[in-house]
This record gives sequence, structure tokens and C-alpha cells, in this order.
Amino acid sequence: MPALPRFPSRTAPLVLLLTACLAWTAQAQPRAITPRGPLDAAEQNNISVFKRVSPSVVHITTLDMQRDFFSLNVEQVPRGTGTGFIWDEQGHIVTNFHVIQGGDAARVTLADQSSYSARLVGAFPDRDLAVLRIEAPRDKLQPIPVGSSRELQVGQGVYAIGNPFGLDQTLTRGIVSALNREIESVNRRAIRGVIQTDAAINPGNSGGPLLDSAGRLIGVNTQIYSPSGASAGIGFAIPVDEVNRVVPRLIKDGRFIRPALGVSAGTAQLHQALQLPRGVAIVGMGPRSPAAESGLQAFHRGRDGRIVQGDVITALNDEPIKDLDDMLALLEKRQVGERVTLTLWNKGKTRKQAVVLGASSD
Repeated sequence: MPALPRFPSRTAPLVLLLTACLAWTAQAQPRAITPRGPLDAAEQNNISVFKRVSPSVVHITTLDMQRDFFSLNVEQVPRGTGTGFIWDEQGHIVTNFHVIQGGDAARVTLADQSSYSARLVGAFPDRDLAVLRIEAPRDKLQPIPVGSSRELQVGQGVYAIGNPFGLDQTLTRGIVSALNREIESVNRRAIRGVIQTDAAINPGNSGGPLLDSAGRLIGVNTQIYSPSGASAGIGFAIPVDEVNRVVPRLIKDGRFIRPALGVSAGTAQLHQALQLPRGVAIVGMGPRSPAAESGLQAFHRGRDGRIVQGDVITALNDEPIKDLDDMLALLEKRQVGERVTLTLWNKGKTRKQAVVLGASSD
């Protein structure tokens, strides 16, 4: 049998290259897609909550007014960003007070990226809450579903939607880590009953909603605990029951008018020096205040310079009071003109006194 002819030696490299290319092409084809089953229940709920609630979440940009040095034209310059949510069909937007604090103006960007100038309706720094209003078409305003924080339990699943670091419409998931925490507001008042969560909350999430697994508002994300400034898995939210109590009054009156007794409180040092019980030592009263008209007695100095014993408020409607923050928190739950019963301590004796609440001047 005759021998097969050989390729000339100069063509061998070309043949080898062609063979290699064909083999590489065969191996570089796209991989076949592996079919998957349906999404699990948790994934489906994540998607459902985001689709239903994200249209209610807004991006807030606070603005400073600055005058150009040469032209003297006034322009608005971005100061900071945060999150808020649509409260009702009238265009009221709820957010944290610290999100808009110090700004000259604000713009609200909806989920569809339409943007509107906002005006401040009212604010309550003691609870770090503020209400803005925008003039937007009704069909663009989807109020957030409101739940209850009274029934929350540690371990419940929660969601946070916000704009961390300016990134719009971000969803994070976690649980209720703890209840009844206490944090400090921007004006150093204690905010009690706060929800702690491990859902990732970062700068820019402030003012955004914390949701339960049904997609209902259960809190307003307000602070994080973080040595680095980024999420460390410890976030705090103002409970929705508090929000639902404060916001309608901000919309109605433009500010939170706290019922008041018209008293000035003594310091912790006074309590310690005079060995007084826990409560609020009255060291001053307005001349026509509810406290004065009800016959309450204030601590004062007598003619000989000695301190004359006054009343210490130890309870309101039988709810114990340990300090001024406690008393103010209880008063906030009442209405101007409402009659309450105070428990008073004076020289070791206790009595009860009915008082009709007036309005605070702050």
C-alpha cells in the first residue's frame, strides 16, 4: 500500500493553529442554563413588599440658599440627603427632623423620579420628627400602609427602604433585635420605646420606613450605632404608635403643642442635696399656670435664706414619674384642657391633686 502524502513542513504550523482555533471555539460556547424552581416564600415576600411599598418612599434633598459673589444671584446648593415617606393623599411627607434641620429649603423626589419643592408643615425635635408637604398629582401619591408597634415581638422580620449614601430605593432585611430602647433626640430629650433592628441602616436611610413582614409601617429609621459611621447591625427606629400620635398634630397645628402644668423642675443635684424622692421637684410656677391655680407649692427660700419645702410630683394618673423626661413623656399623651390627677410628696406626706392641663409655650 502506497504511503500517504505528507503536508509540506511549512504548512504544519498553520494546520495546528487552525485545529487549535476550532477546538477553542467548540469549548467557548455559552453554558446551558440550569432550570430553577419557583422562588421560596421568603424571597417572594421580599419582592412583594418592595413592589407594594417602594412607591411610598421618597428621597429628600435639603438645600442651602447661597448668593454668588460676582453676580449676586441666589442659588440653591444641596446640603444633605435623607429619606421620607408619603403619609396621605394631601402630599404630606414624614421624615426625621435632623434630615431637614438647618436647611433653607428641600426637594422631594418620588419613586418615579419626579421632583417637587417641599415646604415645612411642622416639626417636633423632641421626637426627631418633621412633616413636609409637596404639591403633586393625587395619582402620584401612594400613602404608606400604617401598622402598630404595640404588638411587636423580638425576632419578627422587618424591612427597611431608604436611600443610603444617596442610592435610591434600597431594600434591606433583618429582625426586631430589641424593644423599648432609649436614645437621645437632637435637642437631648430622651426618646423612649425605640425599636432596635439589625436591618442594614446607613447614612441616608434616616427618615425612611421600617416595615413589618406585611409591608406595614412600624417605625421611622432615625439613628445607627456605629463606631465607623456605617451600618454595624444596630439601628434604631421611632415606633409608629408614637409617629401616629405626633404627625396628625403637626399637620393640624404646625407644631406639637404639649399639654403643660406650667412648672419649672429642680435639678438632680437638688434632689440629692435635699434627699428628695424620685420625681419632679417644683422650683417655679407661672402666676396663672395650671399648677399655681391648683394650689401646688414650689420650693423657695424663706426670709432667713433657708429653703422652704415644696411639692415633688411623683406620679400622673398613678403612673410613676422618676424625672422631668418621664413627666413630659406622660404629658405628651394627654390633651390641652384634660383633667389629670397628680401624686405629690411634701415633707414625707403624700397627697393627690386634680389639675386641668394648659398649653406649653415652647
